[in-house]
Amino acid sequence: MSTTSTTYGARDHARAQAGTVTEAMPSIPASTWPDPPPGIDPAKLTWAETVAGGGYTHKVLARGTELRLTDLEGDACAHVLLYNADQPWERLNVADTVKVQWNAYLGEAIALLSDQARVLATVVTDESGKHDALCGTSTVDGIGLFTLAAAKHGLTPRDLPPSLSFFQGVHVETDGGLTFTGSAGPGKSVVLRTELPVIVLIANVAHPLDPRPDHPVTPLRVLAQRSTPSTPDSPEWTASPEAQRAFENTADYLTARGLA
Repeated sequence: MSTTSTTYGARDHARAQAGTVTEAMPSIPASTWPDPPPGIDPAKLTWAETVAGGGYTHKVLARGTELRLTDLEGDACAHVLLYNADQPWERLNVADTVKVQWNAYLGEAIALLSDQARVLATVVTDESGKHDALCGTSTVDGIGLFTLAAAKHGLTPRDLPPSLSFFQGVHVETDGGLTFTGSAGPGKSVVLRTELPVIVLIANVAHPLDPRPDHPVTPLRVLAQRSTPSTPDSPEWTASPEAQRAFENTADYLTARGLA
């Protein structure tokens, strides 16, 4: 029986863990993910991970990456923050995402805007329709996890803006009140396409308006694969005049920096 009371024992115990597989862990390399869903090419995978309820994850993604989030059991809540990976002072601006596009609800063709009026990512497919761009993760657990994830990229609590929440919906009533509408059920996915190189932070914790006393949170699957950025011919560019201007701002920035 091994013991960790000595240096050799601790080393042997640690090495014995090699090859251990748990439900919530990243697959490294991502191409070894055991059961890719339709639409995912294992050869193009750059990130494959299951995030437990109450867990967090983070990654730097190249421009043109497709990020697929899946609510496996129906009670995941993916709170998401995005940053320009090259200049992380440029970050997701939830207020502009909502007000510039005249839409309080996330869904297909919605551009996720930065505080520089550029597009960090676009929602390209949405099977859920139950998301929230108004509350963010205001819980102690969520803020704590974001703080940990941000620190892995040299960011501090001062760098944490309000986040977006996927898979747990909120409806705005006529009097301005907010009603929690929950999830669309298990197995639903949303796909984001990155339009800049981005830092992605994800905290899988309960929505702050979830009225259930036990605040259940179930696993979230995260898959990212290499793809191509949108172009002026993509429907996202012309989804609205405001989105088109944001895409043009993004293209101008990328061209000036020699990234497009």
